[in-house]
Amino acid sequence: MDEHFTPPSRWRSPQGVFMLLAGAVGVYYLLTEHLAHLGQAVPYLFLLACPLMHLAHGHGHHGHEPSKSGSLPEEHPGHR
Repeated sequence: MDEHFTPPSRWRSPQGVFMLLAGAVGVYYLLTEHLAHLGQAVPYLFLLACPLMHLAHGHGHHGHEPSKSGSLPEEHPGHR
């Protein structure tokens, strides 16, 4: 019989359990103590999201060039 020994998971060791608990306590502390600061940053996060969304969506200019077949692109309703 060929049995392969697999070591226990890092997160199930005593050090791993301690790291998980310490991380949970840290997240709890950050949420309870700094939630008011996050509320103050929300308007700036919206302002930051605008240019990031513009970049992520490719500037939204995908229908203005003639297609390869030579026909004109269809107009979008409400778009001039």
